[in-house]
Order: sequence, then structure tokens, then C-alpha cells
Amino acid sequence: MTGEVLSSGPRTAEPGPWVRETRRFLWRLGRRKTTLVGGAVVLLFLALAIFAPLLAPYDPIAGNWATVRKAPSAAHWLGTDELGRDMLSRIIWGARASLSAGCVSVGLALALGVPMGLAAGYAGGWTEAILMRLTDAMLAIPFLILAIALATFLGPSLTNAMMAIGISATPVFVRLTRGQVISAKVEDYVEAARALGNPPLRIAVRHILPNVLPPILVQATLTIAAAIIAEASLSFLGLGQQPPQPSWGSMLNVAKGFLNQAPWMALSPGAAIFIVVLAFNMLGDGLRDALDPRD
Repeated sequence: MTGEVLSSGPRTAEPGPWVRETRRFLWRLGRRKTTLVGGAVVLLFLALAIFAPLLAPYDPIAGNWATVRKAPSAAHWLGTDELGRDMLSRIIWGARASLSAGCVSVGLALALGVPMGLAAGYAGGWTEAILMRLTDAMLAIPFLILAIALATFLGPSLTNAMMAIGISATPVFVRLTRGQVISAKVEDYVEAARALGNPPLRIAVRHILPNVLPPILVQATLTIAAAIIAEASLSFLGLGQQPPQPSWGSMLNVAKGFLNQAPWMALSPGAAIFIVVLAFNMLGDGLRDALDPRD
């Protein structure tokens, strides 16, 4: 007998590194109340878009000549438009067009821009020169002007508008990804992977890409806000969602002719655009702070 007392109680396993990082990320994300508010608003509008058939009190495209341009009331909380359609129902359904345009177009920009930036930053040489000159040429044209030109060329529809916005947003992700890859490819873990004989493609995708994703995700969140504004602008000009399907931009286009008689026709879609864009910007700022390794 040595007299040593051995503990026979159960041991609590230490959380893994991914669990610790996730907890740390959530704690940092929740420190800012504006981030939580922005995330809640984004989730609210996503729920409105997904469950629009269940939440909309009226058919968004069915007119009623007995309720043309009626002010907000108990029957129509946000009033009616020039054809007697319920504004609240059209706002709810319009969230589908705006959020779809924001998410799909940014997804397209990520699918195009990240691989191009990854190839340009890691390969260098002629690959980088060709891709970056193409990117510089696209960046020379203002984002919205390029989106309008592409949407005009493709034709007026929501699908073509999303494609135009996605292509127009691609150069931002190419340049951001390239810069992050150039900084990451000289790190020790990349040199170690290269010394172990890993092929360039595996090093770029398996080792570099996961470490450059945080700033790309932050930029994607902020770009969704810009894409929503771009979709509203294209719909306002008749190049996006086509009537009678509801879109916040096309609703503003119609409302501009009734500002004196029915100002609520412009206030509702304008407020929806403002609130959603502000919420995505607040969420993006919070993600940037939460993912900043220096903090």
C-alpha cells in the first residue's frame, strides 16, 4: 500500500478545439446588441419570405376596385395600392424576390470569384496577370451600372437580374480572395504542407482556403445588402421582377406617381428595403468583429 488515494469519480472531457472556437465566436458575436438585432431582423424577413403563402393575409396579385388606394386600416394594415391590392401581402411576397436576389446573386459571385482569386493568388504568374486584368476592367465600371448593362443585355426578369448582380459582384471577391491567399501562402503551415509533398491544388483547397474564409464570409454578408439594393433598382427600372409579381423596387416605381394621393404606397416598400439592408450591414459588422483574430 502506497497510501495514495486514486480518484474514482467520472472525468469531464475537455471540449475540443472546434467547440472552444465556436463558443468563443458566439460569445464575441453576442457582445454587440446591434449584431443580435440585425440577425433577428434578417431571420424575421427570411421567415416572411419562406412562409409567405401562410403569412400573407391576401392574394398579392388579386386586385379589388372597391379598395383602390385605401389608407391603412384594420382590414389592410399597410393600405392598398392603385389596383386595390393589399400592401402588406405584397411586402411579404416581395421579400422573396429581394432576399432571393441577394442570396442567389452573392452565391453566384462566391462561386465565380473565390476560385478565381484562389488561383490568381496561389499560382501567380500569367494566371494572376490575366485574371486580375480582367477583374480590374470590371471594377472600372461602377457596380450598379454594370448590373444594369448586363440585365439589359440578358433581358428583364428576376433570374436575369440575379445573374447580372452576381457577375457584377464577382470582382470584389476575386480581389479579396487573392489578397488573403497571397498573405496566407507564406505562412509556416503552408510551407510545412508543401515540404510534405502535398500537390498545389490540395494545399490551396485543403490548407489555404479554410483559413481565408472568415473575411470572405463577412464580405458576402455585406454584399447581400448591396445586392438587395441593386435588385430593387433593377426592378424600379423594369429590369427585374416583372409585374404583377410583387417586388419592392417595382412597387416604388408605381408609387412615385401617387406620392400626394397615397404616400403609404411608397413608405412600405421603402421602409422594407431600408430595414433589411441596415440589418445585413449590422450583422456583417458583428461578424467582422467576431471573426477578427486580433481581438
